[in-house]
Amino acid sequence: MTAAIQVEQLAHRYGRRLIYSDLSFSIPQGKVVALLGKNGVGKTTLIRLLMGFLRPSAGCCQVLGEPSHALSPATRARIGLLLEGHLTYDFMTIAQIERFYRPFYPRWRRELYFDLVDRLGLPHDHRIGNMSCGQRSQVVLGLIFAQDPDLMILDDYSMGLDAGYRRLFLDYLLRFLDEGGKTVFVTSHVVQDMESLVDEVIFLQRAGALRQLPLADFRRDFQCFGFRVEGGSAPQPDGLIENVDLHGREPVLFTFADREPLEAHLATHWPQVRLGDEQPLSLEDAFIGLTGKY
Repeated sequence: MTAAIQVEQLAHRYGRRLIYSDLSFSIPQGKVVALLGKNGVGKTTLIRLLMGFLRPSAGCCQVLGEPSHALSPATRARIGLLLEGHLTYDFMTIAQIERFYRPFYPRWRRELYFDLVDRLGLPHDHRIGNMSCGQRSQVVLGLIFAQDPDLMILDDYSMGLDAGYRRLFLDYLLRFLDEGGKTVFVTSHVVQDMESLVDEVIFLQRAGALRQLPLADFRRDFQCFGFRVEGGSAPQPDGLIENVDLHGREPVLFTFADREPLEAHLATHWPQVRLGDEQPLSLEDAFIGLTGKY
């Protein structure tokens, strides 16, 4: 099966600042994949590269089988893109912007747009520039659904949405996915939303370090243990230990290893450390445990 998105040996920099050096990953068709990472690791830059708005320093990206820097109009019409900031035409009304977008998308489904936007309770001649940030977000998301895209690329869809509208959007998205054949590549700072939505996660860290795995595997295998130090220094990330947090009520470490091999590793490399109980983790806890608080 052809990947919806294929990235191979991607490198990019802004001046002397390296963003990625050798980034490679694949997004299978029909999957929902979340790109997660702290601010500044290059999530939005990656989306701009995928859409051809930027050219990489090296490597290549393909989207729906075409090079990202040479996407045809027909292929662009199959992509529902939400860029960070939810840009739209503020001088238009709810009805005008629907009429403006409609001719560009052969599979346009105006009922999906109005079904979502009408929940705002605003007349169709209401100007977008007079809406709140959250209301404008609803308009933009409604336009993306109406495109009936094969691939949605959503950069921080939650911006400006309160908890109710965010949940409403997720309900619409899950129903949309139930139609089959849709691929979603999404970033969000609201990590807990990913639990009911995502098949796979890609963790992107500074300088382009990347880890991709099924969300279910991450939830099952990533663990947190308390520990105490007896007369020495605290352990440090070393390959088996992914991260260490000394800032909570008790120090904890994060790992993909089970308790027995972890204790053997500590006995060899950090003999002053005594492992404590395993700590429960929400998905947000696990994300922070892998990527760090700062």
